[in-house]
Amino acid sequence: MTIYNKTLTLLAGTAIAAVVATGALAQEVTLKMHQFLPAQANVPTLILDVWADRIEAESDGRIKIDRFPSMQLGGKPPELYDQVVDGVADIIWTVSGYTPGRFPTTEVFELPFMVEDARAASCAYWTMAQEHMLDGELKDVKILGTWVHGPGMFHTADPVATPSDLEGVKIRGGSRLVNKLLDRVGATPVGMPVPSIPESLSKGVIDGATIPWEVTTSLKVPELVEFHTEFEGAGLYTLTFIFAMNKDKYDSLPDDLKAVIDDNSGMSFSVFGGGTQADADGPARQFAQDNGNEIITVTDTQPWLDAVQPIYEEWIADLTEKGIDGQARIDQARALMSGECNGATSDF
Repeated sequence: MTIYNKTLTLLAGTAIAAVVATGALAQEVTLKMHQFLPAQANVPTLILDVWADRIEAESDGRIKIDRFPSMQLGGKPPELYDQVVDGVADIIWTVSGYTPGRFPTTEVFELPFMVEDARAASCAYWTMAQEHMLDGELKDVKILGTWVHGPGMFHTADPVATPSDLEGVKIRGGSRLVNKLLDRVGATPVGMPVPSIPESLSKGVIDGATIPWEVTTSLKVPELVEFHTEFEGAGLYTLTFIFAMNKDKYDSLPDDLKAVIDDNSGMSFSVFGGGTQADADGPARQFAQDNGNEIITVTDTQPWLDAVQPIYEEWIADLTEKGIDGQARIDQARALMSGECNGATSDF
């Protein structure tokens, strides 16, 4: 070999070593993120895309996240959790209540009139997930975030102020436990996905729906009903969300890329998710007000609390059958929301 060729070989080897050292030759990773809402909805644009953009930026482009809204990878929303377990999707965002009974501990935050502040509840949810769920109902995935939305409420054709106002009324229920409340007060709970609400209201299939303010604008609900009922203090209900990654996919990442995922997940991101959804309630409420709709704020909540007390008792009994102390979960959630999670903030 000539001196010239030896020099070229040496230089090439040095260059390759330098590239490897900087990570530029590390394998690029593409992750498929799957969820059920349209790409332009609040959660994808304000939360999931913000998270994905950060992952891509902080990994210097070594992680690419392909976003699949509206169930574009196939299946139905209740299948999302199994899709991430099985590797059909690498990351999913879903409603835990889509598979009732599968995630019993999360339901503590879905009990009627349990949650007043989405940030505090999202903080408490993350704390309890770490303590009770990672080795149990969430053991098959890598949990990235757990949060709740702002207070759910009634949006109806006729005014609702007391439980008796719901007698004989067809309402799209927001969760399994809200459906129990509707049953108890003589209403007819109707199950349907959120995107079906506008058509069902316009055709009289339902007389009203339970959803948070945040989604009413995109669904044009203020143009389809005249009345909205919110509650002083704790909201009617909240839903719990799961943001999760396939365990094998996460484990296959090099340590520095795992760190990028970890640094952008967890408590702070969960509080960000819940707070962002709750913050979107204000503009939607103002839209309904500007539209001339009537907003009823219930200040005497005792009749409602009396109506839901048996639901708490049934839920505690259900968890007891599963070997879980339901009352202890309720007590812990309340203590966290009023204590260390009260006033929770996020630096995400």
